[in-house]
Amino acid sequence: MLRDGVCGLGLAAVLVAGDAAAQGKQPVIAARDAAVTVDGLRFRDANRDGKLEPYEDWRLPAEARAADLVKRMSLEEKAGLMMHGSLRAKVDPAAGADGKVLAGIGRGAAYDLEDARELIAGKKVTTMITRLAAGPAAMAAENNKLQAVAAGERWGIPLTISTDPRNAFTSLVGASNDAGGFSQWPDMPGMGAIGDPVVTRRFGNVARQEYRAVGIQEALSPQADLATEPRWSRIDGTFGDDPERVKAQTEAYIAGFQGGETGLKGDSVMCIVKHFAGYGAMKDGLDSHNSYSRHAVQTDAAFAQHLVPFEGAVAAHVAGVMPTYAIVDGVSVKGKPLEAVGAGFNKQLLTGVLRETMRFDGIVLTDWLITSDCVGECLEGAPAGKKPGIEPGKFGMSWGVERLTPEQRYAKAIAAGVDQFGGVSDSDLIVALVKKGTVAESRVDVSAVRLLKQKFELGLFENPYVDEAAASTVVGKPEFKAAALSAQERSMVLLTNGKALLPVRAVRRKVFLVGVSEVAARAAGLEPVKSAGEADFAVVRMDAPHQQLHPGYFFGSRQHEGDLDWKPGDAEFAAFEAAAGKVPTVAAVYLDRPAILTAVVGKAAAVVVNFGSSDEALMAVVTGKAKPEGKLPFELPRSMEAVRAQKPGVPDDSPDPLFKVGFGLGY
Repeated sequence: MLRDGVCGLGLAAVLVAGDAAAQGKQPVIAARDAAVTVDGLRFRDANRDGKLEPYEDWRLPAEARAADLVKRMSLEEKAGLMMHGSLRAKVDPAAGADGKVLAGIGRGAAYDLEDARELIAGKKVTTMITRLAAGPAAMAAENNKLQAVAAGERWGIPLTISTDPRNAFTSLVGASNDAGGFSQWPDMPGMGAIGDPVVTRRFGNVARQEYRAVGIQEALSPQADLATEPRWSRIDGTFGDDPERVKAQTEAYIAGFQGGETGLKGDSVMCIVKHFAGYGAMKDGLDSHNSYSRHAVQTDAAFAQHLVPFEGAVAAHVAGVMPTYAIVDGVSVKGKPLEAVGAGFNKQLLTGVLRETMRFDGIVLTDWLITSDCVGECLEGAPAGKKPGIEPGKFGMSWGVERLTPEQRYAKAIAAGVDQFGGVSDSDLIVALVKKGTVAESRVDVSAVRLLKQKFELGLFENPYVDEAAASTVVGKPEFKAAALSAQERSMVLLTNGKALLPVRAVRRKVFLVGVSEVAARAAGLEPVKSAGEADFAVVRMDAPHQQLHPGYFFGSRQHEGDLDWKPGDAEFAAFEAAAGKVPTVAAVYLDRPAILTAVVGKAAAVVVNFGSSDEALMAVVTGKAKPEGKLPFELPRSMEAVRAQKPGVPDDSPDPLFKVGFGLGY
C-alpha cells in the first residue's frame, strides 16, 4: 500500500468518479489531496490515515459507503449533515446598508471565508447554498477554497454546493440569481411556451455543464408548481398551469440536469423539485415567503392535479423534494383533513403522500428558515421610509407552528419526514433532541445515509475540486449561448398581428424604440429614429403590470403582487399609448405572470409576449430572422373581475379569457 498526493492518470483514461463503481474503472482522484494505492488502483485518502477504509473505496456501492461512514461519525457530525447552510459574502465597504444585507445572504464577489470555516469546521455543515455573482474562474476558485477547508476535516467529507436558478432573466433574492456569464435562457414559462421537452432537456444539459464547471453540484429547482392563481408572484419559475405539460417539462428538466432518468451520476447536478405541493394556489396570489400570506387554497380535485408534476419528478428519480412554506387549506389525505401547518411540518404530505404513495426515496430538503422565529419587521413590516432587511434570529417562515420553539419545530419536521433543513446551521438543536430521547439517533442515521449516498454518487469523495481555468471555457460558451438565444426567440408568443405588420418588411425600416437597444435594432437592419412621427413603426417594451402592496416586507418589497391590469399613470403604458397614437406599434410585453392585455390589444398593431428575451432575440422575431413559435402556457384573463371570480387551485378557469391557454399565431 502506497500513500501519495497526486493522481498521475490522464483524464481520457478514466471515468467520472461517481460512475466508477458501476463501471469498475479507475476514477480521477483529487490531485491536491492525499491518496492511497491498493492493487494498482488509487483512492482518495479522505481521513488521511494512510489506509483504505470502506467509505473511501469507490468500488463499493454508494449506499454501502454511506452506511460505513455514518457508523464512524459522531452525533454532532451527523446532525451537521442535516443542515443546508447559507454562505455569506465578503462585505464591500462601499456597498452601503443594503449591500451589507445582501452580503449577509451571500450576494457578492467572494465568500466570507472565516464565516464559511466556522460553518464547515465548527458546525459540521457539508451542504450550503451559494449566491455569489462572480466570473466563472473566480467562482470556481472560491468553491475550491471551500472544498479545501472541508478536506481538512476529520472524515474529509466534501461539500455539496447548491444554487437557485442562474440561467434565466428573472432575478429575485431568495428565489433566483443574475445570469451573469451563464447562458441566458427564457424564464421557465417560456420553456412551457415552446412546449418541447427536448429543448428543456437541452437547457438542463447545458446548465448542468456550467454548474459543474464552477463547482456547483445541486440545483434548487425545478419549480413543478402549477401557476393556477394568475396573480401569484412566483409564476416566472413555473412551466405554466397544465398538469400534464408541466409534468413533461419537469421530467425533461431533471433528465437534463441529472444526466438521465435513472438517478445521479458522476457528472450530474442533483435537482431539488419544488414546492411540494399546491403552492401555485396562494390566496390572492400573495406569496408565503411573507408573514401576511400563509395559505394556499385548494380542493381535493384541484390538489390532485397539483401533484401530477411531482409524480413525474419522482418517476425521473429526482434527487430531492422541497416542501412549500404554505399551509394548504381544503384538502384531505386518506379521508383526514391536512393538518394546518406548513408542508415542511406535515407528516400526511411528506410521509403519507410523498414517501408512501409516490414511493419517493431521495432527500426531503425544507425551504429556508422554517424552524426560525418571525418577529419584528418579519411579522409587522418595516416602518415607513425604512428599507426592510433580514435580521438574523428574527426572520423565519414557521407557518402553523409559530408557538413552538425552534427545537420543537425541528422535532416535528423530522417526524414529518424531513432530511435536511434549508438556510440554517443550528445542528446543536438536533443533538439536544437526540440526547433528550425526543428524536432517535437511528432516525438521524437514516437521513445521514441518504445525504451521504448522493455525495458518493456525484463522485465528490474522489474529486470535489474543479478546474478553475476551464470554467471560463465552459460557462457561456458560444454554442450554449446560441442555443439559449434560439430558445428565447422560439418562446415568444404572437397574439395579434394587424395587417400583417410582422415580420417587418423593407418599407418599414425606420423604427421608434421604447425600452429597446438601438444597437440591437441596427444589427437587425433597422434604422432607429428619435420620434414616433419620423418612424414607419414603433416597438415598445413593457413589463406585465404589478403593484407593490407590501413595501415594508423584505420579499413583499421585491415581489410583483396585486392586479394584472395597467393603472392610470403607469409610465410604460403611457409611452405605449403615445407611440400607438402616431404610428403602427408593436407591443412587446414581458410576462413574469399573466397580464390583462385588453387595453393593449385595441391600440397595438401587433402584440408579442415574451418570458425573458434579449433585445437581439426580440429584433430577430420582429424582422422575421426568427419566428415566434410559442403557445401561451397559461390563459390571459379579460378583466380583473374575471380574475377575482377564479378558483385559486384550478387552471384556466376564468370566464371568457382574452387569450386561451395554448394560443399563439405564427408567420
